[in-house]
Formats: sequence, C-alpha cells, structure tokens
Amino acid sequence: MPTSRILLWSGLAAAAGGAVLCVLGWYGISGERFAERQLPYLASCTVPGAALLVAGAVLVGSGALLPVRPPEPRPPDGPEGTPPPSADGPFLRVPGGTLAHRPDCPLVAGKEEAVEVADAELAPCPVCEPWPP
Repeated sequence: MPTSRILLWSGLAAAAGGAVLCVLGWYGISGERFAERQLPYLASCTVPGAALLVAGAVLVGSGALLPVRPPEPRPPDGPEGTPPPSADGPFLRVPGGTLAHRPDCPLVAGKEEAVEVADAELAPCPVCEPWPP
C-alpha cells in the first residue's frame, strides 16, 4: 500500500475522531452554567479533539503532497532475469532431505550429492514448486 494512501486514511480517521471529541466537549460544556464545571469537558474532550483535527489535517495534507509512484515492475523471469526453473528431467532430492526439487532449483543446482526422487514420499520444495499442491 502506498504511503500516501496510509497517510490519507489515518488523517481522515484522526480528523473524524477529533470531530467527535469536539462535539462531545461542546455538548458537555453547553449543559453547564458555571465555568469551573465546564473545565473538565474542555480539558478532556475539546482540546484533544482540536489537536486530533489539526493532526488529521496535517496527515491528509502531507499524504496529498507525496508523489504517487507506480509499483516497480518485477523482472518477468526471475530476480536477475534468469529463466524460471523447468520441470525437464527427473525431480531431485538431497540424501536425507524431505523435499523434492526441480533439476535447476537453486537449492540443489550444482550439488553433486543430489539424487533422483524415485519412489520416496517427499513434500514439494517451496522455492521451485515441482508440482501443484
């Protein structure tokens, strides 16, 4: 999720919470005749509500000023442009291992001790996914 969207929604949530607190503080103050009985509403609702309104406005403004960049394109084949592992050839495993790998899986590629799976009951490798789950 882009940072600008996070700032926008958190700013809107803070501003909405601040508006609710301000309304509650106003309602509490409006029912009291004497100033000393109005102070708790002012301190507990109105001032924090106003602070949340300001914070929400700052967050929304900063989210609007951030440039929205499109997500970076991922290379089509692999991290360095290498082709994805192919299923050509028999599946391999490391002796004593519990996973079946494609022949060019990076976890077994170039390992001399890798042997064919044959009839062993093995789980698929999470990296090369030799067969569908």
